[in-house]
Formats: sequence, structure tokens, C-alpha cells
Amino acid sequence: MADRLPHALRDRDQFDAALAGRRPAVFLDYDGVLTPIVDRPEDARMAPSMRRVVHELAGRCSVCVVSGRDRVVVQELMGLDDLVVAGSHGFDIWHPQRGRYEHEAASGFEDLIAEVTQRLRGEVGDLAGVAVEPKRASVAVHYRLAGAEDARRVEQLVKRLLDERPDELKVTPGKMVYELQPKLDWNKGRAVDYLIDTLGLTGEDTVPLYIGDDVTDEDAFAALRGRGISLYVGDPDQLDRRTDADFTLDSPTDVEQFLATLATLAR
Repeated sequence: MADRLPHALRDRDQFDAALAGRRPAVFLDYDGVLTPIVDRPEDARMAPSMRRVVHELAGRCSVCVVSGRDRVVVQELMGLDDLVVAGSHGFDIWHPQRGRYEHEAASGFEDLIAEVTQRLRGEVGDLAGVAVEPKRASVAVHYRLAGAEDARRVEQLVKRLLDERPDELKVTPGKMVYELQPKLDWNKGRAVDYLIDTLGLTGEDTVPLYIGDDVTDEDAFAALRGRGISLYVGDPDQLDRRTDADFTLDSPTDVEQFLATLATLAR
């Protein structure tokens, strides 16, 4: 069981002390943070009220959405065009004023991802409740709607692919999804470090703040340990791991309220 974390809304005095009057630079995961987790990934669209809050906050401080999804998919789901969006775990970044720029490590793996995508589609893509989602720098296989036997088939195939390409592939598990990526020293923590430097968010009066809900976000929590603020969305007592988050929020509904509060602090 995880140690009890202070709640960013209910333990407001503790959060204010951590912020210490500095301007936040806000990094947000998408699924499970700005939208609830849904059965079909394509249904994860931001509610109008969340969209308004995020838009208002972006007018007051730096806001960046960091997602494992492809950048263009996240932008379409959000319905916003005034945010910095880092898709594919930060490999593909779009800035509303500067346009698009890619991290150099994102290229050179197109053939590998295409081959893995073909294997997944050929062997499990037709199973009921299984969805193969190719991305720019990875491929995800979702099994939230699959039966137990088909979910095991997905797991077995992922293990075979890793065994066949131990020096080329790694897997990032998520909530009822496996994401197969090139075996690079890159994760959301590295992506947030890169974005902080690239976007010029290194001043002493700025504090990076990351909100996430999944195991992939733990790398970002760890990267900000001691120099930023991280918030886990969900019940830490239900985790089977220790979290490096500093605070907790219960749900995307809490996130919306918290971001609205943050907007007033960033005036």
C-alpha cells in the first residue's frame, strides 16, 4: 500500500506551501487526467467544461499535454489549438507559436514499428475487443473489451515479440494496453526534462507541475522529485507499486477543479 499522499484540493495549505508563490508550468497526461478512461480510445474527448478550464489556464501560464498517443490524435480529441502538445511520449511536439519540432531520436524506427504493427494486426487484430493502434514512434494494443482468453493471447504475443527482438523492442504496460516501442532510453520523464529546457521553463520563479494517472507517468514524477510538483490521479491505496507523486487528486473531475484553482493562482 502506498503512503498517504496529501490531496491537492483538500490539503490546500500543503499544496500552497509547495508552490511557494512560484508560477506553475503545467504538464498534463491526457487519458485518465483530462478525460476519464473509456472503453474505446477514440471516445476519450474532453468535456466542454474541461476544455474551457484548460484554455483559461493556458492563457495564464505554460501548459503542455504529454501523451503516449500521436500528437495529431490528441489535438483532435482535445478540440484545442492553443496548447503545446507532446505526442508519442514527447518525440513529436507542436507549439502554437513555433510550430512543430521533433526530437531527433524519433526517426529511424519506422520499419520496426511497421513490422510489429503487422504482426499484431495479423495475429490478434481480429479478436473481439482487441484494438491495434499504430503511432508515430510506437504501436499500442488495447484489450480492455477483450475476454480473458483473448487477453492472454495478446499478452503471449507481446512476450514473443520481446523475446524475438530483445535488443530492439521494449514494452510499456498501461491500463489494459501494451505499448511496444523502440528500445531507447526515453520515457515521459526524459520528455518533460527535454520540454522544460526546450520551452525555456528553467527560471527560479517557475515550478514544473505534472499530473498523471498511469505507470508511464511515474518516470515524470521521479524526474520532478525535489524540483517540481507531481500529482497522481486516482486512489494511491489501490496501487501495487510505490508512487513518486507528491499529491493526489481523485478523478478528472478533481483535475478540472484543481486546474481552475491553479488559474486563479497564476494571475
